[in-house]
Amino acid sequence: MCGIAGILDWTSPPDARVAAAMTDALAHRGPDAGHVLTRPAIVLGHRRLAVIDLSEAANQPMADGSGRFWISYNGELYNFREIRRELEAHGARFRTASDTEVILEAYKRWDTACLERLNGMFAFALWDEARQRLLLARDRAGEKPLFYRRLADGVVFASELNALRRHPSVSRKIDPAALGQFLTLNYVLAPDSLIDGVRKLEPAHYVVVERGRASTPVRYWNLAEHFRTKRRFQSDDEAAEALRAEVDEAVRLRLVSDVPLGAFLSGGIDSSSIVASMCHLRPPAQNETFSMGFGEDTFDELPWARVAADAVGITRHHAQTVSPDMADALPLIARAADEPMADTSIIPTYYLAKFARERVTVCLSGDGGDENLGGYDTYLADRLLHATRLVPRAASRIAAALADRLLPVRFDKVGTPEKLRRFLRGQALPFERAHCGWRTIFTPEERLALVRPEHHAAVLGPDPFEACRRHFAEMRGCHYLDQAIYADIKTWMADDILVKVDRMTMAHALESRAPLLDHRLMEFAASLPADMKVRGATTKFLLKRSQKDRLPDSLVFRRKRGFNAPVSHWFNGVLADLGREATAPRALGEWFDPGAVARLWDEHRARRRDHGLKLFGLACLGLWLQREPA
Repeated sequence: MCGIAGILDWTSPPDARVAAAMTDALAHRGPDAGHVLTRPAIVLGHRRLAVIDLSEAANQPMADGSGRFWISYNGELYNFREIRRELEAHGARFRTASDTEVILEAYKRWDTACLERLNGMFAFALWDEARQRLLLARDRAGEKPLFYRRLADGVVFASELNALRRHPSVSRKIDPAALGQFLTLNYVLAPDSLIDGVRKLEPAHYVVVERGRASTPVRYWNLAEHFRTKRRFQSDDEAAEALRAEVDEAVRLRLVSDVPLGAFLSGGIDSSSIVASMCHLRPPAQNETFSMGFGEDTFDELPWARVAADAVGITRHHAQTVSPDMADALPLIARAADEPMADTSIIPTYYLAKFARERVTVCLSGDGGDENLGGYDTYLADRLLHATRLVPRAASRIAAALADRLLPVRFDKVGTPEKLRRFLRGQALPFERAHCGWRTIFTPEERLALVRPEHHAAVLGPDPFEACRRHFAEMRGCHYLDQAIYADIKTWMADDILVKVDRMTMAHALESRAPLLDHRLMEFAASLPADMKVRGATTKFLLKRSQKDRLPDSLVFRRKRGFNAPVSHWFNGVLADLGREATAPRALGEWFDPGAVARLWDEHRARRRDHGLKLFGLACLGLWLQREPA
C-alpha cells in the first residue's frame, strides 16, 4: 500500500519541488521509501509501504525494461502471479517479483483493456513517454483513492486531498454544492470533492490524458449488469456452499504477503466469516486477530470477538479497550480523514489500526459484506416501506410528528426510537428518496435553518439526491432491494465506508484487504435473488447460512450492532469544549447561522434531542476548515 502524486503539464515544465512536497505529504501511507521521477512534461512521486517483494528493485516510480513506460501505483494486485505467467508465455521478461511490474507489462500488451484482468485494489498513474499519454485508473469497488485537478493542458493528481493542496493551482475555495452533500450525509459523493475544481476519479473508471485533447472518465466495469442476470440454485444449501467457496477463494488470494498478516475481528458475521475462512485455509495458530472496544456497554463488541476467536481456534487474539483523551485525539483523527468525513466509526477504526500495526503490516477486514449481501437494517426498512406503501402520506406525516415529540431520546447507538422516527419521516416519501433518507444527517428543513440565507442558492440549490438518482436509474426494472443495494455500493460504501478504512489504516501505514470486495464475489452476490440476501426479518441470509458449519448460531444470528463511537455521550462530556470551539463561528466561517448551531448544542445538552451525528459532522468540518495543508 502506498501514496502517489504527480503533475503533468504541457504548458510549462512541472515543478519537481512541488511534486516532492506533495509526495512528502503522503509519507504516512508509505514509510519505507519515497522517490520522485522528473521528465520534461511530467513529474511522478511515490511513497512506498513494502508488502510484496521487499527489495529496492521494487521501489517506485518504476520503469519497464525499455524505459518508455513508468508507473506510480498504490494498491495490491491479488492475481499478479497468474497474469505474470500469461505475460511470460507471450515473451515478457520480469526483473522483480512485484505486482507493480505486472501492471506495467499488462498495459504494454493490452492497453487500457488490462484493467479488466486486474483483481485487486489500486489507484495508479501510468506514463507512456513515446505517446505522451497518461493513464489514471482506480479499482472497481473504490478501495484506493485518487483526487485530481485539470490544468490548462495537463493534470495534477494525488492519493489524498491534503497532498493535492500543495499544488498552487488547487485553491482553498469550498465547493458549495459539495458542502450541501456533506451536510446531508456527513461525507461527499464522488466525483465531487469539498474543494472547488478538485475531482475524485470514481471507482471502476479510468481517464486518459493526452496533449491538447479533452479527457473524460471511462467506466471499465459495470456491476449493474450482474444484478439483471439471476442465478438459480436447487436449494439454499447449494447457494450457500457456492458463496462459501467464493469467500474462501477471495481470502486465499489475499493471504499472499511478504510481511506479517492478520485480521480484524469484531464478532460480527462479516469479519468472523473472513477469519473462519483464514483458519480453513491455514492453521489457526498462524493467524493473529485484533479487536477494539470502548467502555460504554452498547458500543463494546469485545465479548463477541472472543466468541468468534474461540470458535475457529484462534490462539493469538488481541483485544484492547480504549478510553482516549478525545479532546486531543479528534483533531488527529480529523486530520487523518483528509477530506472531511464524519462517520463516527472512524474513531474506533483509527485505534484498531494503530493497535494492529504493532504486530502486523496487513490486515484482512469484513468490509463490503453489508452492502453486497444485504446486511443493513435499512433493507428491512425498505421492505416495510413497500408493505405499507398504501398508507396515506398525510397519516405518515402526522405519525412522524408525534414520534418526534413523544419517543424517548437516548444517546446509545441508533436504537428503536430513532429508527422509528427515521422510518416515519421516510414513509411519506417515494422509495428512492426514502432509502437515501434513512441515513440523512440534516433534513432539508434543518439545512434551510442551518445555512445562512445568502448561501441558500449555492449550498441548498443543488439537490444532493441527484447524485444517488443516477444509480437508481441504472437499476430501473430490478427488484427494489437490488436497487437499494446497488445505490449503497456506489455511494455509502465507496464514499464513506471505504474512505474511512483507507484513511484510518493508512494513518498508521497498515494495509487493509477486503475479501468481500473481490469483484468476482461482488458479481456473484449481485446475481443472487433478493430473498437470498434479505429473507423475512433476516439480513445477510445466505452468508449466515454459509457459515453454519464454521461458526456458532449464537454469533451468526445475533443482532447487528455496528462499529461506532459514543459521540453523543462525548459531546455532553469529554468533547463538549472542543466541540463548541470547532463549531464556533470563527471555525465554521461564513456558511452557517450561529443561532442555529447554538440551538443544536442547547437541545443536545438538555437531552431534548440527540444531535450527536450533526454535531460530529460540524465539528469535523470546523477542524478541517481551520487547518493548513501539512
